[in-house]
Amino acid sequence: MLLMNKDRKVMLVASTVRKRMAGESTGHDWWHVYRVWRSSLYIARSEHGADLFIVQLAALLHDIADWKFSDGDTKKGAKVARGILMRAGVDKKSIGEVCHIVENVSYKGGFGIALDTKEGRIVQDADRVDALGAIGIARAFAYGGSRGRELYNPYIKPRKYRNFEEFKKSGARSTTINHFYEKLLLLRKGMNTRTGKELARERERFMRKYLDRFYKEWKGAI
Repeated sequence: MLLMNKDRKVMLVASTVRKRMAGESTGHDWWHVYRVWRSSLYIARSEHGADLFIVQLAALLHDIADWKFSDGDTKKGAKVARGILMRAGVDKKSIGEVCHIVENVSYKGGFGIALDTKEGRIVQDADRVDALGAIGIARAFAYGGSRGRELYNPYIKPRKYRNFEEFKKSGARSTTINHFYEKLLLLRKGMNTRTGKELARERERFMRKYLDRFYKEWKGAI
């Protein structure tokens, strides 16, 4: 009965998140959340020992109010998540664990806090896997377009950010192709789990092949 009760709470949270995030067009929509949810379960079952209730709730809520769309407020996601979890009847201890993950799961230019729970590390890996491969490429261009970024400009070189504040202010000054080098191709080295690393390795390989083709086509007919 307890497991069924937890399952119902997960599905209630999923329904709430889906309603809030349906139709979002930057690549941070419900279907991104859905993929992270499924990937989190896959990684958790492969790695063993994680609390699947916490993993699922954190995956579902990890982007509920991302700082990129909340005027840079890195605390808003956890606040919104807490309200949703309370309304779903989730216990206080679990709410604390999930909100800690939600607040710290983001890449944040590589300046984020290292997650200190197995559940957090799993969700972080699943989120990063979804930024790689064919889906990652599609999401990069969707997000870049929403920020008014050029696809590519050979005169604008990738940057190395000195701190999170500088990363937050980067805005449209970079290009989407630069984003591959400033973030996406750095993700594999930061994976937490063996399974996450394996998934990231394959997807990164695909992205590098895509970039090779992109540069060839950029020059004109081939």
